[in-house]
Amino acid sequence: MIARALAIWIGILLLASLNGAIRDLLLAPRLGDPVARVISTISLSAIVVLVTWLSIRWIGPASARAGFVIGAFWTLLTLAFEFLGGRYLFGKSWATLVADYDLTRGRIWVLVLLVTLLAPLLVARARGLLADPMG
Repeated sequence: MIARALAIWIGILLLASLNGAIRDLLLAPRLGDPVARVISTISLSAIVVLVTWLSIRWIGPASARAGFVIGAFWTLLTLAFEFLGGRYLFGKSWATLVADYDLTRGRIWVLVLLVTLLAPLLVARARGLLADPMG
């Protein structure tokens, strides 16, 4: 199950990168960075839900706990990529990386993390895949 979840997360990572490129190359120059970031965050959240919907049967969580574990795994991988990859692969400053979490500046990136955390559990439940829907 974890190997399959990792494979799907890598796919989400690729789609997230494409989403970010669209934001930076197309949306931000036309709409400004703040609006482009909101649109990008909402679209990435939708992408996470769609990919989860399409892949959850293949991943195969058998319980609510397993669904939550997948979401936690994806969220930890995302945070590691954001901070470690952002800092050491892309050379961003810590201040730049943390800025995406500043709700007072209209940065709603945390929505992606929340969706990533909960999508496997909620989608598996919605699709009737859990042996213990209440547990």
